[in-house]
Amino acid sequence: MPTVERSRISGAPLRAAPRPGHGAEPMTDFIFPLSSLAATDAERVGPKAANLAALGRAGLPTPGGFCLTADAYRHQIAALGLAEMVRDYATADLGHSRRLSIEIRLGLYEQPIAPAIIEPLLEAWRRQQEEGAPGVVRSSALIEDRAGANFAGQFESFLGLDNETDFLTAVRACWAALWTTTARRYMDSHGLNPADTAMAVLIQPLVEARASGGGLSRTAEGQMILSATWGLGSAIAQGEVVPDRILLTRQGFVRKIEAGRKDHRDTCGHGPGAAPQKVEAELVARPCLDHGEATTLGRMLLGAEAVIGGPAEIEWALDDSGFKLLQARPLHVEPIQVPDAIWLRHPKLNGHPAGVGWGAGRAVVVNCECELSRVAPGDVLITRIAGPALSHILPQVAGVVAELGGSTSHLASLARERGIPMVLGVLDATNKIPDGAQVAVDGVAGIVRWIS
Repeated sequence: MPTVERSRISGAPLRAAPRPGHGAEPMTDFIFPLSSLAATDAERVGPKAANLAALGRAGLPTPGGFCLTADAYRHQIAALGLAEMVRDYATADLGHSRRLSIEIRLGLYEQPIAPAIIEPLLEAWRRQQEEGAPGVVRSSALIEDRAGANFAGQFESFLGLDNETDFLTAVRACWAALWTTTARRYMDSHGLNPADTAMAVLIQPLVEARASGGGLSRTAEGQMILSATWGLGSAIAQGEVVPDRILLTRQGFVRKIEAGRKDHRDTCGHGPGAAPQKVEAELVARPCLDHGEATTLGRMLLGAEAVIGGPAEIEWALDDSGFKLLQARPLHVEPIQVPDAIWLRHPKLNGHPAGVGWGAGRAVVVNCECELSRVAPGDVLITRIAGPALSHILPQVAGVVAELGGSTSHLASLARERGIPMVLGVLDATNKIPDGAQVAVDGVAGIVRWIS
């Protein structure tokens, strides 16, 4: 009887990736095409890359690409003479660990890539560039995109790379991102240590997206949710727009399309990174997807759930050739909590729920990051933009309310992970909710109430 290949993530049967033009690079110890079975091994390429490889082998559309393995990171650490520093970091006190992390980060970012890595890496990059699309370089740490620690927005991603110098700089920056203050703070809060793990790097062709967004395959109310905006999905991930919100049944049928306010789109300009463009007035409140497209994407969301082996959160993009899945990770779902009846008599605002929790506390209206010192444990943070830069404050707040953003932003993912109620897309919240008022946040229903 023939052997059936199965995902090393979910145990689901795998089949050969359906797009042989992508990921055609020869496999080495350091380079795994995403079309290869080896690329489904999360311990070698990280869950982000492994999940994508499994999606592709299950017949779901992805951009393809290849992965620079965790062994390449370990080889680079050894080649630069940083291995002893990494070992010392594991047992160093706070002050010494900070100094070591800076030296390790600078070494990885500034020093040349070892010959054993750079030769197959550039060969794979040049082969991918023959397809004509700019490149994307993304972190795929061994500890991210796991249940209870998704690291959304904590590492690095680089878009629109079209020359080798920028490409190699992006690879080094992804390695170094394991040692940034932001990443280490997040790891500390989860009992993790950068010395005990490694960073793989995901390299793919850019999807020239007409629309992008995210999706949650299961909510506490037994539905599925899609979010959508024009252009690249970074505007949603960073909490910069109010995206469309599409509700579907668990069978994949569209129940409702709620248009957002998408006043700008992120595109790739000249050089690396996303460049914002103003959206035409007639498109700001027009849904990005019609019913047929939403239904198609809903079926893909269910397919991703089958591959992941449980509730899933995805990122997607739509170009002229159709949908591409860019990421899939486990989704944390909590049961609905019933708020105290006293709150039901007070004013309310509605928005996009992150999907978990109910909490109450003192409202602290923050208009810039310099005011975050006003937020005390148990407060509810009221802000305009809730980007991943606010992740360090999540452990101490009772809830978050933001004027922009949606259910699939990076900070919403981090809030779900911690069970913190969060409502986004609450227009004019910083003006309508009085600073110092008692506020209740329903992170499942997407409702915010307050007592002046």
